[in-house]
Amino acid sequence: MDTAPTIAIRDSRPDDADAIQRIYAHHVLSGAASFEEVPPGVDEILSRRQAVLDAKAPYIVAEIGGEVLGFAYAAKFRQRSAFRYTLEDSIYVEPESTGRGVGTRLLSELVERCAALGYRQMVAVISGAGNGRSLSLHKRLGFVQAGRLPNAGFKHGRWVDAIIMQRALGDGPDTPPTT
Repeated sequence: MDTAPTIAIRDSRPDDADAIQRIYAHHVLSGAASFEEVPPGVDEILSRRQAVLDAKAPYIVAEIGGEVLGFAYAAKFRQRSAFRYTLEDSIYVEPESTGRGVGTRLLSELVERCAALGYRQMVAVISGAGNGRSLSLHKRLGFVQAGRLPNAGFKHGRWVDAIIMQRALGDGPDTPPTT
């Protein structure tokens, strides 16, 4: 009998911003999971969330018992119109919750939602500095390494590679888009 608490995935709400900011700030300050160096405040988190939603892309959270343990969202990969069917994912999990399936649930749901919206490709830009869990998660969910940008970022006094991973969504490149 499984007595592990159930991880619920739901759309983010404005009142999740404090938890999202806290989780993200940890990753900005303590590692290279984010290439950002100064954590944004709650107002900036709310602004970024709204931009994702305005673009009709998903911004979701994982919670157990009402406590937000992680978040994920998809945003335009690039602004040029030819990239309109390609999204970039972002996913962050509270450090105490890694290894509990939170990341898997978040990324799986994000992939499903983006495919249902008609997107055809998802890209992940992952730091090559100590992000084995993120690389493994993406690989488990069908992403393949599409490239590596050596020494693309400089954070915490060292050069950091950017690893590009990609996976098809829905019909991927097998058929042209319908819209």
